[in-house]
Amino acid sequence: MIKKLKSNDNEVFNELVILYKNRVINTCYRFLLNKNDAEDVSQEVFIEIFQSIKSFRGDSKLSTWIFRIAVSKSLDEIKKRNRKKRISSIAQTLHLDDVAHWISGGKMPDEDLIASDNMAQINKALNKLPENQRIAFTLSKIDGFNNLEISEIMKTTTIAVESLIYRAKKKITADLEHILKK
Repeated sequence: MIKKLKSNDNEVFNELVILYKNRVINTCYRFLLNKNDAEDVSQEVFIEIFQSIKSFRGDSKLSTWIFRIAVSKSLDEIKKRNRKKRISSIAQTLHLDDVAHWISGGKMPDEDLIASDNMAQINKALNKLPENQRIAFTLSKIDGFNNLEISEIMKTTTIAVESLIYRAKKKITADLEHILKK
């Protein structure tokens, strides 16, 4: 497959996209927490793969290389967001329209709002973690990668990954227990 990709075989590239599309979108979503942004970034991931496949040396598995690009592109998007601070996306995330409707005498927020609030609190707890711990924890506990795959994606050792995940769990346990008790 790699050989055909390097020779610009579009059919094989389409197969690669079909094979990895959903997992790449899910990985991006875990970092970006926005479906549209995750889809946009995943397109950038596949563009990068298409443009850079000739430089792929094969030091790691193709899938590891793909997810390394996905994580990198997602983190770039987060940095871009932090520079812009879009108020409209914050309002959308917090469902301020629903809350305003409820305060003005409308129906109480529904379960979707409560679930969204719980997810926002979980994400807030994850965002308190240092970047490397958040990446390792997310790839392990949410995306289901094993420590060897994570070490390849993050370009570090498996021992470092184990340590990052352990420290991340330790830091957010209290926050997550509080959320789950609610």
